[in-house]
Amino acid sequence: MHQKLLFDTSSDIILEDERVLLRPLMQEDAVYLLTYVKAEPSLWKYALTPIATEQAFDQYIRTAIESRHLKTAYPFIVFDKLQNKYVGSTRFYDIQLDHGSTQFGYTWYSEKTWGTGLNEHCKFLLLSHAFETIGFERVEFRADNRNKRSIAAMQKIGCTVEGILRNHLPTSDGTRRDSIVLSMLKNEWPTIKAGFLARIKMLDQNK
Repeated sequence: MHQKLLFDTSSDIILEDERVLLRPLMQEDAVYLLTYVKAEPSLWKYALTPIATEQAFDQYIRTAIESRHLKTAYPFIVFDKLQNKYVGSTRFYDIQLDHGSTQFGYTWYSEKTWGTGLNEHCKFLLLSHAFETIGFERVEFRADNRNKRSIAAMQKIGCTVEGILRNHLPTSDGTRRDSIVLSMLKNEWPTIKAGFLARIKMLDQNK
């Protein structure tokens, strides 16, 4: 019989290594992240809902925090120690403790962090916490099938493509997107972890 996992979403979880720090997202964090709304519009190209104004971004954060209170998600703000500033956000969502599964998503980082290894550091901390601390059996990732950069990043860290959900969700431009589904399993993590650490070391040496 599967043992129900414990994930106290009311507790303050801090995930940290030498490159990044992830802490719970708060409403006051809008002041740190709002600059990216207008300065880097490419971040929102594949967003399901438009985030083009301060009001829309405040609601985005409010909804994320409410999902934590409902115990269905756990949003983080991401601090880049290399730049010494907050650069984005990510979260656990669709938390299903009875089934031992969760999704990672709502992830975005400033363009200035792309290719620097920040994503790898964040994902390593999140996956380690998911598999080793909480004990999830499965972590799922989804993306707009047109978002090749995001898909490539997920494959590079060891995710397996499972398939396409056709005509899956409405987008902010009025069309519907196909969603690609990827995953990683707990029994795959030990092998993936070793390669992951090697990749992080290589990226850190080249930055």
